[in-house]
Amino acid sequence: MDGPNLGLAIAFLGGLLSFLSPCVLPMVPSYLGFVTGLTLDEMSGRRRLAMTHAILFVLGFSAIFILLGASATALGRALKYYELWVTRIGGGLIILFGLYMLGVFRLGFLAQEKRLHLQRKPIGFLGSVLVGMAFAAGWTPCIGPILGGILGLAATEADASRGMLLLGAYSAGLAVPFLAAAWAVESFLGWFQRFRKYLPWVQRISGILLIIVGLLLISGQFTRLAGYLQGLTPDFLRKWL
Repeated sequence: MDGPNLGLAIAFLGGLLSFLSPCVLPMVPSYLGFVTGLTLDEMSGRRRLAMTHAILFVLGFSAIFILLGASATALGRALKYYELWVTRIGGGLIILFGLYMLGVFRLGFLAQEKRLHLQRKPIGFLGSVLVGMAFAAGWTPCIGPILGGILGLAATEADASRGMLLLGAYSAGLAVPFLAAAWAVESFLGWFQRFRKYLPWVQRISGILLIIVGLLLISGQFTRLAGYLQGLTPDFLRKWL
């Protein structure tokens, strides 16, 4: 696993942790009902329709996140002359986000409620895309620190396509469990009732992950770690990584 692929793996894990965060996971049933226009019981019998709306919702928030990734990389490239300091400052910010996730301190602009309260979904399939875009633009209290960490990683990439790939991987980590929940909503509800007691640990794990990534960037060990992991990867897997 080389440096870029290690970054993609971290971004995907960040997206998964965002889905499992304490103020996203409990709202998934509400979002599914709002996006599809179906009750939870109706979703079980109309899975194709529910999945269509869920996929469009995912495309909506993915488009916003990927554009943010391109913008972060473009900013990093504009400061190419100060590349070392961009990496160090980015690593420092990622560590701050990690400490915030661990509850070491509070940041007022992240503690404020930023969700968009939509009373009525726009009509049709386009409405599901728009709601997904609103989700990406407005849901900062929980996913903001993790998203900020991935954007900080994107700012260190050499070209915009890499930044877009990073945020695409982050979006995939957020999207895959959401789509699974839309397909099997009854199973999801049962699983959620069992999992909810672990939500505080999800936030702690997210914070620890961000701190580790930040330290690796500041110390210049991120690429070295990727090279070490690549050496441990079996030959038959390397061609896929």
